[in-house]
Amino acid sequence: MSERISRGGELPPLRRNFRFQMLWIGASASELGTTLTWVAFPLLILAVTGSAALAGLVSACRITTNLLISLPAGAWVDRWDRRRIVIAAEAVRFLTLAALTIAILAGRVALWEIVAVAVVNGAADSFFSPARAAAIRAVVAPEQLPQAYAQEEARGHAASLAGPPLGGFLFGLGRAFPFAVDALSYLISLVCVVLARVPRRPAEAAERRETGIRADVMEAAGWLWRQRALRAGLAFSLVANLVANALLLPVIVMVEARGGDPAATGVVLAGLGLGGLLGAALSARIGRLLPPGKLMLAVVGFFALAVCATALPFGPYWPVVPLFLAMVAVPALNVVLRVLVARLVPDAMMGRLVSLFTVASMGLTPVGPLLGGLLAEYVGGAGALVAVGGALAVGCALASISPALRGLDVPDSTAAESGVTRTDAGERGADGSAPSAAPVSPELGREPVGER
Repeated sequence: MSERISRGGELPPLRRNFRFQMLWIGASASELGTTLTWVAFPLLILAVTGSAALAGLVSACRITTNLLISLPAGAWVDRWDRRRIVIAAEAVRFLTLAALTIAILAGRVALWEIVAVAVVNGAADSFFSPARAAAIRAVVAPEQLPQAYAQEEARGHAASLAGPPLGGFLFGLGRAFPFAVDALSYLISLVCVVLARVPRRPAEAAERRETGIRADVMEAAGWLWRQRALRAGLAFSLVANLVANALLLPVIVMVEARGGDPAATGVVLAGLGLGGLLGAALSARIGRLLPPGKLMLAVVGFFALAVCATALPFGPYWPVVPLFLAMVAVPALNVVLRVLVARLVPDAMMGRLVSLFTVASMGLTPVGPLLGGLLAEYVGGAGALVAVGGALAVGCALASISPALRGLDVPDSTAAESGVTRTDAGERGADGSAPSAAPVSPELGREPVGER
């Protein structure tokens, strides 16, 4: 249950919601650690192997593992003790990063060890992300969900702002430093999720045990299939995530080719976080400008142009400008779509649908880092960025033809209660809910690993 209403009949401020704030603090620490290694992992692989393609392959292994396990993991989240799931996932990720740190300090780190850490962390995230998403909805009142998700967006983008330059700086001091900090961040997150007292099970968990995992997954897939506008959004995000996740290695290679050091790479990538942080503060205003479908097309279209602009020959620090501008509108879209999911998806189906959204919108993303690494190796960083930016622009132009995507909209307050949206009226799910949206907008330019 969410935090209780005060005696005067009004909700207490979100800042006094101890359980949500513990989840937020833990995720903030964890996100900072992740953005450190977001830069440090490719730099470590390049240092060990000298191959950008192999660096992309490791990222692809992590994402592939996450996607393969997501569907059964989501079903298990709806059956099992969610509190134990988030605690176990953070404990596993702390231990794997600590082991990698020790291997680096010993001077014996090998590629297979890096791959093993990536695979195990991808599997742990498959359980952690849907369980945490369900926990947030359980501990936050529906009226405060927009504010909570705006705070979530600010957390992620603030970490993206501080993490990359700090990660590059720490890697320059010693290869093990960013990984040690990431391990510590998981430990802090572990303590916070314990204090947050995550709700254990949905109300229908006992009934779920009477059916098979396959039946549970098919039930969620059937609900999703009936959402016509949502299907269009997921198809669009499938292409957008593929392209967006091919950016990291080309940016790193281009900055290095222009004479930038690891610290310069971190500063450039921090542009994503700075733009997202500003966007989180403006999310309420930006989110009201357009309905989600049209907002998605506008945001991704502008992002595609910004990616192409990063290749302009203005020095190693230039890409920070277009990357900053590209991210300003992304948080508003993420907030709108997250709120829709939290309000319209049944709690007993939350774990499965969060996992299903992940698979449906990110099914091709494992190819992204590998594609980016191959392009960077054979046509250079700037050429790779023009190629992926152009591909994203073409995908956006094709997606704009879809009436269903353009009509993806926020339900009216009265329609939300009756189960009818302003678009797709009359097309309802099995539970009477209206066609809804999911967090299908990618964290453009960042590795999409759920909450991580």
